[in-house]
Amino acid sequence: MTEITEAAWLWVAKGAGAVAGSAISLAYLLPQGRREAGVRFAVGVVSGLVFGGAAGVKIAKELGIEDVLSSGEILMMGSATASVCAWWALGFLMRGFERGFSAYRKDEHGR
Repeated sequence: MTEITEAAWLWVAKGAGAVAGSAISLAYLLPQGRREAGVRFAVGVVSGLVFGGAAGVKIAKELGIEDVLSSGEILMMGSATASVCAWWALGFLMRGFERGFSAYRKDEHGR
């Protein structure tokens, strides 16, 4: 019988957090089409996998709970957070490019 190593469990936790973060962000604000949904989901998953470890450690240290959580929980928390944050940044940029960032600039009277 094969056993799953601890490293494999950590990758599973990281992947689950990344997918959960992407799914939450898609459900929170529905995308405008399939392409946007696919791009946002992919960026969320990749960001969660890449930055999940560092984000989880930082969050756990800031909250003072690094001794209470397991490595898997820290990775899952960090991956979900990194995924959601990446989606917000991507959504902001996509909408800005669609509008030409005109909605974010002041008018000629400084308002």
